[in-house]
Amino acid sequence: MNHRHILCAIVLAAGTAVVSGCGDREAAEAARAAAQAAADEKAAKEYADGFEAAVAEENWALAKAHGDVLFARFPDTEQAARVRPHYDEVKAKAGAEREHARMAALWSYQSEDVKGGKQLSAAVYSKDAVDTDGSGANPVRLIFRDHPDWGTSSYLVLQAGDFDCYGGCRVKVKVDDAEPKSMSALRPDTDEATAMFINDEHGLWRMFEGATQVSIEFPVKAGGTRTAVFEVAGLDRTKLPGWD
Repeated sequence: MNHRHILCAIVLAAGTAVVSGCGDREAAEAARAAAQAAADEKAAKEYADGFEAAVAEENWALAKAHGDVLFARFPDTEQAARVRPHYDEVKAKAGAEREHARMAALWSYQSEDVKGGKQLSAAVYSKDAVDTDGSGANPVRLIFRDHPDWGTSSYLVLQAGDFDCYGGCRVKVKVDDAEPKSMSALRPDTDEATAMFINDEHGLWRMFEGATQVSIEFPVKAGGTRTAVFEVAGLDRTKLPGWD
């Protein structure tokens, strides 16, 4: 064999080795990718199954949590594709459930033993603080009360300032987007509390049914009127039996 033939044989042998080495690396990488994909699918299945189990139990918060982890960790898996068409509905239900719990927590209820029976009450603070006398903003409280001797009542309570309603006045009550309704009110001549009764307590109570937000505009001694807005959708109407 001459020198030219020997050189060609060396080049050919080297090229074969390079091609063979590249093929081995590609195969190894493909095997690793396949193994990782299989591991991801297996791990993702736990979250997808958890999502579906929580949906079956109508545990929307837990279902959303499973979906959140699934999409964050394994977004490109078949399991994620299985869950994705149902996720938005579950997310919306979880949000509504969370909002309902927040609204319910705004209300406080008391049942107190008093002479003649029990005093029951349901109370909520205004969504935003209100400056009623120029000294700064404070929350306004709305209370529904049922007392065995004093009867039923609804009233607003201020932490500062005073109502301009001695002898009687009118307040405007607005339920969601409805037109405001004028209702009679009275500031009793007492210093025990800065409170003003809304005289038709049962009418006011009925207005809260199905409402999301109620605003009450009232006159103050500092001049003019102020408006307190209450988030009322979380009211548990069973706490004052006989009011509906």
